[in-house]
Amino acid sequence: MEEVDKILIRALKQVGTEVPEEVESVKLFSSELVVEAVVSCLRVIDPGLGSGLPASLPPGMSARFRVGMSLAQACQDIGFKGELGYQTFLYSSEPEIRSLLMFLVEKLPRGSAESSDQSSGKSALKGIAAAMKAELSVPWLPPNCRLPLYAPTQGPDVLHHFHMQPLSLAHGPAGTKLCKDLSEYQRDILPPVTSQTSHHTCVVSSLLEQHTAECSAAQEWQSEWSNQGLLSRLTPQEYRLRKRCRLRQRMDEQLRSAAQSSSESASHSGSDLSELLQAFKGCTNEHMLAKGSHFTHTQKFTFTQEAAPCPLPCTLVSEGNAQLQQQDELSSLQQQLQQLCSDLEQLTSELKSRSVTTAQVLNDINKRERENDEKHAQIQVKKKTIDLLPQADENLLQIQDLVETSARRVVSLATQWEKHRAPLIDENRRLKEICRIQDMESSGKLSEIRSLHDTISVCTEEAKKKEQTYKQLVSELDSLPQDVSRSAYTQRILEIVSNIKKQKEEIIKILSDTKELQKEINNLTGKLDRTFAVTDELIFKDAKRDESVRKSYKHLAALHENCNQLIQTIEDTGSILREIRDLEEQIESENGNKTVANLERILEDYKAIRQENSVLAAKVCEA
Repeated sequence: MEEVDKILIRALKQVGTEVPEEVESVKLFSSELVVEAVVSCLRVIDPGLGSGLPASLPPGMSARFRVGMSLAQACQDIGFKGELGYQTFLYSSEPEIRSLLMFLVEKLPRGSAESSDQSSGKSALKGIAAAMKAELSVPWLPPNCRLPLYAPTQGPDVLHHFHMQPLSLAHGPAGTKLCKDLSEYQRDILPPVTSQTSHHTCVVSSLLEQHTAECSAAQEWQSEWSNQGLLSRLTPQEYRLRKRCRLRQRMDEQLRSAAQSSSESASHSGSDLSELLQAFKGCTNEHMLAKGSHFTHTQKFTFTQEAAPCPLPCTLVSEGNAQLQQQDELSSLQQQLQQLCSDLEQLTSELKSRSVTTAQVLNDINKRERENDEKHAQIQVKKKTIDLLPQADENLLQIQDLVETSARRVVSLATQWEKHRAPLIDENRRLKEICRIQDMESSGKLSEIRSLHDTISVCTEEAKKKEQTYKQLVSELDSLPQDVSRSAYTQRILEIVSNIKKQKEEIIKILSDTKELQKEINNLTGKLDRTFAVTDELIFKDAKRDESVRKSYKHLAALHENCNQLIQTIEDTGSILREIRDLEEQIESENGNKTVANLERILEDYKAIRQENSVLAAKVCEA
């Protein structure tokens, strides 16, 4: 039992029970420690059931009884079949506690032989999930309608727009090796992700957008490769290279077509546009020269002033007149600009209409040229027929000869073609059959490749799960105490197994001896019964005639009866000895159950309950 208790104590420590170092067996467990161990196991086995149970006993006796009853009911709910009640926890006995703890430890989840770190991690995750659920359940309210309760979760400093910015992450495409310069740039110069955004609130949204883009790109590539890449019978690198070349060719074609269209439009409208610009330039120069500018006006004014001086009041111009003159000039220039813009729009519309008409005219010209070519060909045919009309009979004979020779030639060609056609048809059929077989094989191999891809994906998922379990087991192994060696545990297990084998051999030997003794007893009993029956029959025949034989018959019957009584007495003695041994074992078990100590504790608890009842009765009377 010592090894079993050590295993139980180690399992209880792993689920979070604080077992003191001096406690090395279940016999030393107190009631508080038993309650704490049971509640810890229940919280790991069924969190919903164990979360409502207290991990320690309350001070009041009535509350202790209620806690004991709730613990017993919880253990029975998860499948414990033994006898269980409040007395198991308050007045614990070693066998009952050991069997209960063994049941709970066996019920613990295998995948999470949960250490204290893992239990705390799970509780932290549950707390985070509960907090997020509570925040999501809070309705949104306008700022004017918010209560102080919702201010921390609905304030303007908590809510942000989902604004993302492009990030540069320090990794390359999957399966590729980075060059030296790029790796040095990522290691020495590339700033961290939190420094690449303009504001710290954009970091999470940018990372989510980057991750979503990478995941969608990977899924699109996987679907494209499984649908089109496998059918091309190329490697992924060759398929990507071919796709890149096709994209470049399409871009080159688009650029060439755009350049050709722009050159044609420029050649058609170049002359008209140059004329339009020349006309626009001429009219603007004339208008500008006719109208003049403020500089020309001031220059003329100064020259006229120098040529013909006027009296002093006429030469001075007020500032108000100069501003009015500038405004008039500005309004006239604006009107002129509007007129020019309207003329330019009119000219552009006319240019567009003329370009359309020129395109239509070019189409008509091309169409008429094609019609002229067709009519010219018809005219040539008719001309040849007219030239042949004067010698119609000779020409007809020549035509018939040509037709006959052409017919004979066609027949000979047909026979030659038939000679060549049969082996070609056979070859074509053979090649088609080969192609059909190859297509079937390729389709079969393609289906096998797809199934292999599916199995590879499944295997990768299983490998990831096994890698996670491996890391978890390694962390658990690192958290376990390293002072105990595996060889010691192995040696103890081997010693226990050898002791069990010896006990089994002794039990088998005792059973075989018991069977042999029982067999000898049965043989002797049968032999005795047969001997008594024969003797009784012989003596009974002679007892009818002789008085002395009759007395010997009576002594024989008395001897047989005494022997039966003696055998029965021996059997009763054996049964009494067995009962004595059973009673001694029960006395030892009762001594191990600490019955006297439990009775004393029960009396103390009874006195405490009576005292609590008297205090409550006094309070009721006072009320």
